[in-house]
Amino acid sequence: MSYQHTTSCTVMMLLLLCYSIGLYGQNLADKKVKFSYTDRALDLVLFDLEINEQLKFEYNKEDIDDIRITKSIPRLPLQEALITLLQETDLSFEIKPPKTIVLYKNPDKGKATIASSQYVPQNYNITVSGVLKDKASGETLPYASVLVKDTGNGVNTNGDGYFTIPNVPSDTSLLEIHYLGYHTLLFRLTPDNVRQDLIIQMAVIGQQLQEVVIVAEKEEQLLKASTGVSKVGMTPAAIATLPSFGEKDIFRSLQLLPGISGSNESSSGLYVRGGTPDQNLILFDEFTVYHVDHLFGFFSAFNSNAIKDVQLYKGGFGAKYGGRLSSVVELTGKDGNSQKFNMGGGLSLLSINGFIESPFDDGKGSFLIAGRRSFQSQFYSNIFDDFTNIGSRNASGSDDGATPPGGRRFGQQQVEPSSYFYDLNAKATYRLNQKDILSFSFYNGQDKLDNSRNTDNSAFGNRNIAFGFDRKNTDLTKWGNWGSALKWSRRWNNQFYSNVNLSYSNYYSERDRSDETAITREDTTFTINNGSFEYNDLKDISLKMDNEWQLSSNNLLEFGLQSSYNDIAYQYQQNDTIEVLNRLDQGFTNSIYLQDRHTFSQKLILTGGIRSTHYSVNNQLYNEPRASLTYLLTNKIKLKGAWGKYYQFATRIVREDIQQGSRDFWLLADDESVPISSATHYITGVSYETPIYLFDLEVYLKELDGLSEYTTRFTPSGFGPNSTLNYEEFFYTGSGVAKGIELLLQKKTGRFTGWIGYTLGEVKYDFEAFGDKPFYANQDQTHELKVIGNYKLGKWTFGGSFIYASGRPYTAPIGYYEVDLLDGNTATFFEVSDKNAFRLPDYHRLDLSCTYDFRLGSSKANLGLSIYNLYGRNNVWYKEYEVVEGELLETDVSLLGFTPSLFFNWSLH
Repeated sequence: MSYQHTTSCTVMMLLLLCYSIGLYGQNLADKKVKFSYTDRALDLVLFDLEINEQLKFEYNKEDIDDIRITKSIPRLPLQEALITLLQETDLSFEIKPPKTIVLYKNPDKGKATIASSQYVPQNYNITVSGVLKDKASGETLPYASVLVKDTGNGVNTNGDGYFTIPNVPSDTSLLEIHYLGYHTLLFRLTPDNVRQDLIIQMAVIGQQLQEVVIVAEKEEQLLKASTGVSKVGMTPAAIATLPSFGEKDIFRSLQLLPGISGSNESSSGLYVRGGTPDQNLILFDEFTVYHVDHLFGFFSAFNSNAIKDVQLYKGGFGAKYGGRLSSVVELTGKDGNSQKFNMGGGLSLLSINGFIESPFDDGKGSFLIAGRRSFQSQFYSNIFDDFTNIGSRNASGSDDGATPPGGRRFGQQQVEPSSYFYDLNAKATYRLNQKDILSFSFYNGQDKLDNSRNTDNSAFGNRNIAFGFDRKNTDLTKWGNWGSALKWSRRWNNQFYSNVNLSYSNYYSERDRSDETAITREDTTFTINNGSFEYNDLKDISLKMDNEWQLSSNNLLEFGLQSSYNDIAYQYQQNDTIEVLNRLDQGFTNSIYLQDRHTFSQKLILTGGIRSTHYSVNNQLYNEPRASLTYLLTNKIKLKGAWGKYYQFATRIVREDIQQGSRDFWLLADDESVPISSATHYITGVSYETPIYLFDLEVYLKELDGLSEYTTRFTPSGFGPNSTLNYEEFFYTGSGVAKGIELLLQKKTGRFTGWIGYTLGEVKYDFEAFGDKPFYANQDQTHELKVIGNYKLGKWTFGGSFIYASGRPYTAPIGYYEVDLLDGNTATFFEVSDKNAFRLPDYHRLDLSCTYDFRLGSSKANLGLSIYNLYGRNNVWYKEYEVVEGELLETDVSLLGFTPSLFFNWSLH
């Protein structure tokens, strides 16, 4: 039976193979087909022909919407059958051997014709220009791919959605347009429409509420990772169904990519290829954002309702960008609906959000206002509980990794949080004429956290403690961002485009933490007061001018200038009397850049550029050469590489705090106690891409210099009882190396989409003050694996993500000593282990989500459930240490456990 079954399968496979060979061998136009349909949707008719006749159809879904077919055709040649099928529609077709038929709109409705006979070219080797827009809202679409089909000629739209393609073969060529989250568009040029700037509209891949449409499934792509060296594109629409806390979160989605740490639950900041969050240039409508966290980092500071595009450069970025060492995240805000009024909102267990958008002045202008605010739900309080409860540990320490000598833990603390966050976005855009656009963007966000708590002897569980212990702890923190930008864009002609941008940005943070501890021994009670106050305020005023000059179809020249003024204040006090640091830094960075992108033989793309920056603080000039290349080995295999030099002048310093967890603050480098930091990037890689899959591999090496850290772990040389501490001496500098390998395997299309990402990395720092040998940096993680999946089933979408990461290194105290100061105070210094000598336990978690899309009348809505940390893994965030009556106490601060969340979103259109 098994033999007969195998033989039958073999015969069937041979017959299918012979049939396929025969199909490829014959003239497709002469192929004969027959069919009979009664009131059948055209998309289902085409699907039936694909299956039964071994054909392939390409079309825009919106072109065939609402078309139903009632036809009965005897066996006819394919060409005649298609003309009959499409009669009384506004569609034409083009037959492209071996088996593809392209459908597109025919302006002469009711006459289905063959493309080649419908449009006769009148002009050859022409230049085509235009703008790409969202069909429903009129939003321009930046960084979309516009290709001349069946050629290697193509460009990307710029930040305002404009494009120019020189050397288009003829005025009847076919354009193929791709934009993440939208249906792929085939746009036919005609002698009439190329006489003026094209306005091309694309449709969002919406949740189809009628029959399943095969074409839509083929385009359901979550990210675009094959556009260049270390470059990734995302849109809020594409990542809406990934697991979250009920809100689409751009930065949390970026953390799911290889090369970016995904185990930082306590920060939405990006640790890119061994870098730190301050080494990333975050641009929102061209103003710089210096802090991206809401609510302990569980939310990023950006409302996805206000964002239409995200471009991430993980390294090797061009000369246009400067002032950072690791990466660039460029966020483009929505302009607002230029066609009709729209509004919407959302509700989760943590926050409420809403937006309104509308055109004005007959569509010449548009605006958008979007906002979010948290509320004190039980879910909100649970997050605080998880962040302030103290983990327990058995004596063997089997669950918490290495334990330093003298370690001792205590348990629950009483916490009464009173906290909130909000953010507000507003943008207005006005199209003065065909060439000029004026826009104004505004952002404000703030967090206020009251994490005060009380502790007494019950915190020690059943242990016998020889003293009474009662503590009142005050922990008040607030931080926020202000940002605004005024931009003028002008298209001088089809080849030359300019942007002028004036922006203001402000980041501020304030933390007041104080302890009042009452110790009772027998009949004696005494009180110890400790505390700290920390304040950081950063202002940034910038003027930029960026230019793009399309010299030819193979050559794009970019150049511009940028000037920024920084004013940064930092103050840190202890015990209300000791002023540790009090700095006020001011300075200008003035830059010019030039970059040339050249394509050779439509296979080799070389980009070279240089950026020169004058820094007023030390009156020095810094040159930053950059270069990258991409070589198309075949239509599927691409080789790539990049190299560049980068400098950073405004930097965030890590203040090592063994006792309460390390903090950080912004300063302006002075090239004395805080040097100008620099990095050199080396990147090489290869990618293999098909219409369904992408395999991408990149190897990176990042050499770092001028790194800074602030710590009081060391006693200055010559310090004694009669000495006065100079806290400026506690800045230490060093260098570092980050290196690694990134792998990405992505399934781009179909009902099931997603990716597997793996990073093997190492980050080592070399600070002379910390020893003769390099040590692992705080953000070092050897292994990180991410598995992301998305499955669509009708109106339902199911999502999942799994993250595994090696434990991070940390430093622990092994003892302490006290020094009496001249002012009568006592300074406590810890004796600590070697720098980052211990490792936290490995990190892993599984998140799941499901979303149901439906309509409320003519409006759209979705309802969903997201489960964070499905199996309740107890992942350690950091450890706290303190000395109480000679006891060195160690505390585990853990991250979130099992956390379900519900969400609902609605929009008018």
